[in-house]
Amino acid sequence: MASEDQADMSQEETSPAKKTRSYLFKLITWVLAFGCFYLVYGRVEAAAMRVDLTPIAYLTVFFQEADWVMWLSLMIPYSIFFFLVDSHATWRVIKWFNTPDIRFTNILPIRGSAYILSLLNEQVGKGAMSLYLLRRYDVPVWQAVSSMILLGIVEIYQLLLFSAIGVLLYTELVVEASSSLPLLNIMMSVFTVALAYIPFHMLYFQGKILPRSTLRDKPLFHAFRQARPIDYLYILLFKAPNLLFAVFVYTFALELFRVDVNLGQMLAFLPVIFLAAALPLPFHAGALLLWTVLFPAFPEVGAFSLVMHTFFVLFNAVIGVVLLPKANAELFNEDDRAENASAQSSG
Repeated sequence: MASEDQADMSQEETSPAKKTRSYLFKLITWVLAFGCFYLVYGRVEAAAMRVDLTPIAYLTVFFQEADWVMWLSLMIPYSIFFFLVDSHATWRVIKWFNTPDIRFTNILPIRGSAYILSLLNEQVGKGAMSLYLLRRYDVPVWQAVSSMILLGIVEIYQLLLFSAIGVLLYTELVVEASSSLPLLNIMMSVFTVALAYIPFHMLYFQGKILPRSTLRDKPLFHAFRQARPIDYLYILLFKAPNLLFAVFVYTFALELFRVDVNLGQMLAFLPVIFLAAALPLPFHAGALLLWTVLFPAFPEVGAFSLVMHTFFVLFNAVIGVVLLPKANAELFNEDDRAENASAQSSG
């Protein structure tokens, strides 16, 4: 009884501390986001003053001149293509590291419905995937989360790889955009650190270095223990079409908004912008600010990026709504679940 009382007291003591840290983290992210928006607004205001317009009028002209019909004809296929490629990569990882019996058609509805939850929080969307794998295939939650983390790491390295290729091919463009920050030095440092980590990661999870470490044995690293170097390469290749297509889509979309860019700039900068979008800031404020840093002659691209991202996540959510009935059937139809379990045991 004494130990139970002590445990309860410990929980009471730590719970307020956790809540305080959570509130403090949220406050910091909102302050940083406000700072990003303030800096972007300042750049837009300065550009508007040069043509004797208010910032609102300046942005209104920017959006009025866009070819919205062509923009929609570009964004809708891109969003559908992204969904299919993203679902395929997710299916491959789950099939390899969690349950070999899952089919691509099983992943589509649950991946789509996860986009709805991702409107609130990306982690909630991943939680839906873990719940699905637990209910339908009895995959332990931490093993499913492990696969999602592995996917996320490969996504980060994919962005770094393509950005490095872009910087290598178009170094002069990076130098030209370095008026506000030493972008070339920053990016090269990030590339170097990321590259140096790869052999450590591979050797550690293969047990060839730090053999006494037990961290790798945690369920959270289930997929990492199973993954071979070739698996990481395959996943990267499965994800690559989305980024390559995004480079073309953003280039042509900016042209529709009368912003003069080229594929070289997009190849070098877009992966870095997507990395900034992954920062836990409201409204992807980090990416919004980075757009204006990388394209100082067009501060209005911050508003452009906000429109692009908003449409993208909302249209993905629409895909999720269309597939939601099927996703609910996958999650909550006990007859289908029993049939699936029977097929696995007989196989």
